[in-house]
Amino acid sequence: MARWWVCGLLSLLAVAAAAAAAEGNAEPLIRLPTQNEHGAAAPAPAPSAEEEEVTRWAVLVAGSSGYENYRHQADVCHAYQILKRGGLKEENIVVFMYDDIAKNPANPRHGVIINHPKGKDVYAGVPKDYTGDQVTTENFFAVLMGNKTAVTGGSRKVINSKPNDHIFIYYADHGTAGSLGMPTNPWLYADDFIKVLREKHASESYSKMVIYVEACESGSMFEGIMPEDLNIYVTTAANAVESSWGTYCPGMNPPPPIEYMTCLGDLYSVSWMEDSETHNLKKETIKGQYDVVKKRTLNLNGDRSEGSHVMEYGDKTFKDEKLFRYQGFDPANANNTSSLPLSGPQGVINQRDADIFFMWKRYEQLNAGSEEKPRALKEIKETVAHRKHLDTSVDFIGKLVFGFEKGPSMLRAPRSSGQPLVDDWDCLKRMGVANMCNNGVSDAEMKEASAGVCGGYNSARWSPLVLGYSA
Repeated sequence: MARWWVCGLLSLLAVAAAAAAAEGNAEPLIRLPTQNEHGAAAPAPAPSAEEEEVTRWAVLVAGSSGYENYRHQADVCHAYQILKRGGLKEENIVVFMYDDIAKNPANPRHGVIINHPKGKDVYAGVPKDYTGDQVTTENFFAVLMGNKTAVTGGSRKVINSKPNDHIFIYYADHGTAGSLGMPTNPWLYADDFIKVLREKHASESYSKMVIYVEACESGSMFEGIMPEDLNIYVTTAANAVESSWGTYCPGMNPPPPIEYMTCLGDLYSVSWMEDSETHNLKKETIKGQYDVVKKRTLNLNGDRSEGSHVMEYGDKTFKDEKLFRYQGFDPANANNTSSLPLSGPQGVINQRDADIFFMWKRYEQLNAGSEEKPRALKEIKETVAHRKHLDTSVDFIGKLVFGFEKGPSMLRAPRSSGQPLVDDWDCLKRMGVANMCNNGVSDAEMKEASAGVCGGYNSARWSPLVLGYSA
């Protein structure tokens, strides 16, 4: 957005320069980045030998489905536009998104996706490499490894990188302890991801890699298990135990256009993307962007309860490298020195509550006498009741396993900083609760306690296979 007013300002200054020249002033007030002192187009600087040999690759993943999760696909589409303007070739950018938002009946602008209240369409031109049921963990891993034979469906585009190449990965969705959501099971678990990153490094098919992850508890994907010797630098929207935040939501400042009932973006994501759009990425470093995004994502309006702790993991030795090596360089930003307000959007919502927020806004907009209104209210009540059931059930299972006095504290006690979420990742995949695994609870004990608490409850309709991953 800031790029447009900067361009307008340059145009006005160019007019003033022409007027000054007409009055006999030899030196114009301002030159465009592509002009020399005589006003003629200046030749573009020759790329260095290092730049010529480096190919930039990117994998962009929106891991959710459903219109209530609009913001994740909006984030990914926006990221694609930034990379494309930065000079990355379409064949080198692989996009995963369910693609059920732009033409969704609930979308007030058919075929259009925006990521900012005053933003332009970011959907146009985005390649549909892997959509619908093709958005899977298996396909993501196969694409990253450059393994076409392991890909199922889609464009079959993969990261066919060479030893000198750079790779940028951006993921946006919901998350939980040790895993990231995908619209089709299985979820993306931390240990599996680290294993694939090790294999990619062993294949000697890249020089350096940068990973950005937007999800609740995203730090748990890397805390204590991300190696520092893979030439991979990672930042996450949140630490291992907290939520990340949606933004540009109805009723917030700035709000989306009045016809929208959902959040347009996520706080960490729009922070890094709006920073990239307002800076010369041949001058800004990885560290510079990390510092800006960390402050903007945490200290929202001075309220520490709204915002999350942006974290960094892996190899931190190349943080002083310029961002263009991974995100490319947009010539329109060559002389851009704009800075973002650290406060960012004046309003956010917990990722886990964003779907209920959407349901409520949809309910408010329905006509009082319509048949849809009571159905919408029923859906809200059932969703809230289901969440309460899950919370109380897990709490009661903890009491049965650890005792009524210690149960709740045993379930919620986080490990100390620097430790992995869990030692036995297979146990986590079976039980779903890290502290059960960390305290030696057997499968039989967990099964018996779960059957006693949940035996009479039909949870099938709430399965991610039916609703997609939401919280």
